[in-house]
Formats: sequence, C-alpha cells, structure tokens
Amino acid sequence: MNSYYFLFEISLILFSTKLLGLISRRIKLPQVVGALLAGIIIGPGVLNLVVESEFIMQLSEIGVIFLMFIAGLETDIDALKKQGKACFTIAILGVLIPFALGLGTTYLFGKFGMQDVMGDSNLFLESVFVGVILTATSGDTGKAAMAGFADVPGTRIIVFYPNGGVSPIQEKQMVTQKGDNTYVVAIEGNFDQAQSAVKAIFGDKELAKEMDEKGFQFSSANSINIGRLIPQVAYYVYAYAKLFAEGKVSKDQKINVVVPTGNFGNILAAYYAKNMGLPIDKLICASNENRVLYDFFTTGEYDKNREFILTNSPSMDILISSNLERFLYDLTGCDDKLVSEWMKELNTNGSYEVSADVKAKMQEMFTAGCCDDAETMATIKKCASEYDYVIDTHTAVAKSVYDKYVAQTGDTTKTIIASTASPFKFNQSVLIALEDHNAVVGKDEFTLLKELSEKSNMQIPKSLYELKDKSVVFDLVCDKDEMQQIVSDFLMVE
Repeated sequence: MNSYYFLFEISLILFSTKLLGLISRRIKLPQVVGALLAGIIIGPGVLNLVVESEFIMQLSEIGVIFLMFIAGLETDIDALKKQGKACFTIAILGVLIPFALGLGTTYLFGKFGMQDVMGDSNLFLESVFVGVILTATSGDTGKAAMAGFADVPGTRIIVFYPNGGVSPIQEKQMVTQKGDNTYVVAIEGNFDQAQSAVKAIFGDKELAKEMDEKGFQFSSANSINIGRLIPQVAYYVYAYAKLFAEGKVSKDQKINVVVPTGNFGNILAAYYAKNMGLPIDKLICASNENRVLYDFFTTGEYDKNREFILTNSPSMDILISSNLERFLYDLTGCDDKLVSEWMKELNTNGSYEVSADVKAKMQEMFTAGCCDDAETMATIKKCASEYDYVIDTHTAVAKSVYDKYVAQTGDTTKTIIASTASPFKFNQSVLIALEDHNAVVGKDEFTLLKELSEKSNMQIPKSLYELKDKSVVFDLVCDKDEMQQIVSDFLMVE
C-alpha cells in the first residue's frame, strides 16, 4: 500500500465517521448507540488498513489519527464534553483497544482540533500511561499544544522555544498558559538547536527505558509528528473546493500553491494533496533569509552550514527542515537506506546532495523562492495599499516569492497563497511596514494591537487582547544542553 493510498483511506475513514455521527443525530439515535456503531463499522477497516500499510512501523506517529475518528461522532464538541464520556469510552473499545493491545498508539494532535479532542481522551490515557508531550516551537505550535493539553489527566507537556526567537505576543501566549501539567522554557539558542535536542531526547534509549519504568511515554506536537501534518492536507482540498464553487476554476483545472515554510511541514501536506489527486501544478516553496530550502530546490544540495539569521518571520527561522526527510523518502520510491545515508551526512557534515534524477523529480513539481526582511515589509505595505488587506510577515514572504515567480516565468495560473498567521501576532513588524519605526517606539504590545486594529480595520483576536490581564507563569531560561535535565526535573525523575 503506497503512502497516498494510505492518506486517501485515512481521509475516507474520517469522512465516514463524520457521516455516521450526522446520521445518528438526524434519526435521533442515542449517542452511545452511534458511538458503538462507529466502533463496530469503522474499527475493522482501520485495523485492516494498519495491518496492510507500509506505515506499520510508524504507528507511534500515526496513532493520533484514530482518536480523531471520535471527534467526528459529534459536531458540537461542547455537547460531547458534557454528555459524551460513555460514547467516547465505547468508541475507544470499538476502535482503539486493538491497537493498544497489539500495536501501540500515541495520543497527540497538532493545532488542528487538538484542544477539543484531547479534552475527552483522558479516560484512555489514564489507564495506560502518562503521555509526555515534548515539543520545540518556533512560535505558534507551543501555545496551541499547551492549550490543548492543559489539565488533561494522564498527560504532561513541556515546550521549549528560542529565547528572542519568537514574537513578544507569541511568547506572552506561552508564558501565561495555565495548567498544572504544563511547562514552558526558553532556551539560549535557536529553533534548530531546540528541535535537535528534543530529537536527541526521543532517541535516548536509556532515558526511554527509565521513563517507561516510571509510566511515562514521550511524543511530540510539532510537525515532526505526522499526526500534526496530515490534517493540513484538508486545507488545500477545501481551498480548491471554494475556488470551484465560486466559479474561479473549472473541473480538474490545475492551480499553483505557494507556502511559506521552514520545517517543510505545511507544504508537504500540499504535496500529499497533489498526489492524492488534487489538481496542483506547481508547489512554490517560499523561504525567508534562511534560504536553505530555496538553495536545495535550486541546486540539489542541502547545506545547513551557514549563518542562522533572525528575521521578522521568526516561525520560518529554521535551517534543519525535519519534514524534508519524509518528502525524500517518497521521492526515492521509499528507499529508506538512501535517505538514511543523506541524513547521516547531514548530521556528520552538515550537508548532503541528492542524485541528478531525484533533483529532476523535485524540480518537476517544485519551484522555490526567497526574500529578505526589506522585501517582506514592502510586500505588507503593497498588499495593504493595493488590496486593502493586511497580512503578517510570513504570508508576506509567500506573496513576495509569488510575485517574483510570476515576473520571472509569466505563469498566471490561478494560485493559492497559504496565509499562515495573524498579523496581530507580529504587530510591531506589521506596523513598521505600514508606517515606519516611529509607529512603535515607546509603545507596549497592547497599544500596538489597538493601533494595528485601527489601521487595518480588523478586529483584535479576543484571545490576544486578553493576554493583557494575564500573569506570567513561566520565566525559566536554560542552555540547550540542560534540556534533558529540565525534562527529568519536571517529571520528578531522579
């Protein structure tokens, strides 16, 4: 079974589950009956899918998807929280226990749906082990993960972020997060160093054995876990469906997609969508001044041996793109030995070069571009002037790269540009772009939020403005070499 058929099957099962929930409510079946039907009908299909799948060795990553089936049983998540404990337990029995007994799962979501679903997963988690969600973040993932797992029984979550490497609003979101099971630490280093340290902890067999003996099991919440990445496939399917519904594309008309990326996760989801049948022509990879992906798609050589640049699009300040390994695995016909050799070269020498045929395959589907901070700021101002639409710095990178691509190629194919963040999270940079540096001098973050709202005619997201009255809960800063000890201390492992 190839990876695209696997993803198609996953999407089909998710849809089927949602449909079962809708039918159950429409004919007024009790929720418990609906959940039991879902477990009976879908459980065997899921089990068969996993048994046949080439992903059998990756269940620690994909196990999260099966919990998503339960979310499909009830559109009204608040109602599920109030009434659905029994439904949840029965559906767990119908679908998940075979995996727990014979294969093992992990209990993790990315931003998409994580908070609502994890709130109801504790019945199963408490009975098996304590799931320790260990995550490095370049900005948004940390807050989303902490909010999703806060005070969920049977879980602990520890988030590391680069000190000075996220926006002030992003940092405020994380350090004010409440929850007895949450912990966030700034590291003196960059995102790559934080993520590499997290991977090293995952790979420490002695530590894993010690944790297992004490009832802990590690997982992650950023895109190194495929459970975070797979739901993003739906973004591109939905966007195309909207274009078709509005008459902007005809049936099977191809589009291009531009994604601002550093870790190669979101654009990999678009690649999966393309290979599942979505009519995408070119995937355009947009980089900031940390242009390692641009250079890779241009030359075929991946080289992280370069200066790490702090930019005004900090969530893309990455030189080690973890998800590129998944892409190369697929592109080489699932040649794990070849990809493993490249990854060893990256770890040892800081670089590797793909073969000419792999390079040709990449360039057939992908093109890449990059822009610097000045171009990013100019694009924000240009968009506001021409379209009366204010974008954040990361989206501006994508728009700048797209404009260059059209100028260079003359390709006017209908194009989706992935807008990946709110401008309010990067209010300083956006206001400077719209006006000048004087617009932010001597003003706190919440004054800037108000001024950006007035300037853009956009409403401040309530969750951001409420940060004003929240107290800082976490203020620890550590060296990257201290991260493992921080984890042990938090879990009270001697």
